[in-house]
Amino acid sequence: MTAVSLICSETLSRVSSVLNRDIKQFGKKYMFDGNEETCWNSDQGSIQWLMLEFPQTVKISQIQIQFQGGFGSQKCALQGGRKGEELFHVAEFFPEDNNSLQSFLLQETILDKLKINFENSTDFFGRIIVYRFSVLGEKF
Repeated sequence: MTAVSLICSETLSRVSSVLNRDIKQFGKKYMFDGNEETCWNSDQGSIQWLMLEFPQTVKISQIQIQFQGGFGSQKCALQGGRKGEELFHVAEFFPEDNNSLQSFLLQETILDKLKINFENSTDFFGRIIVYRFSVLGEKF
């Protein structure tokens, strides 16, 4: 089966922070809108994170992410879980500090919620800027 984007309008998302709490300009929704001009921009501090809760159980197989160079994460730690259960370790991956869309293949994991911790920000103040974020896999 071909992997499809698992983030849809019913997917709940939360982030650790938004720059100056300005969600109109830098809110989390801009990671998923497909517009290359918009982005989520975290406030300063570490560790920044993104949490997704899918409307149904999914099997993830790939993460795609596009940072702004200089505001990326050198290490990303994924955690996942089923509804009502504790999060467990899924994977770690190590993005490059550039502006390109990067893809990371994962061991297929079945879950309902996914958390990505952006560790080791390349920005001195710990800010993260994400233009595109996608989770690929299969829906059940």
